[in-house]
Amino acid sequence: MCRMKTRVTLVVSTMLFLSGLAAERIPTKNWQVYFSPHGGCTEAVTGALAQAKSTVFVQAYSFTSAPIAKALVEAHRRGVNIQVVLDKSQRTEKYSSATFVYNNGIPCFIDAQHAIAHNKVMVIDARTVITGSFNFTKAAEDNNAPGPGRPAP
Repeated sequence: MCRMKTRVTLVVSTMLFLSGLAAERIPTKNWQVYFSPHGGCTEAVTGALAQAKSTVFVQAYSFTSAPIAKALVEAHRRGVNIQVVLDKSQRTEKYSSATFVYNNGIPCFIDAQHAIAHNKVMVIDARTVITGSFNFTKAAEDNNAPGPGRPAP
């Protein structure tokens, strides 16, 4: 499973810093919005990961999505630098994908400094930011309700 590191704050800060740099340097040309359940969130995330060239920074509360874990490992095998920060609940999560990515050589850290590390963010190549309330889980894709006032697709 993931090892707790004191570098969690540094990794998270780096993710936020890089996402800020991307916003300053790159004009916004493309927004894509997905909702769950069955709104294509997992497919959108795995598609973005398939295009990753240099870096992927992940911070997630819950991480049980096998397709997303597989896409991260595939990107890692292509030479993409990947780092993952997860909530401390993932230490004991029965079906966590954290073990899978860690066992495939991806640095994986636990944020135990906060009551809940509730973010769901990916920063890909300092150009693409994936964020929202979508947990990187099978349940989020198949069962979770969309946000208030938003109809399911």
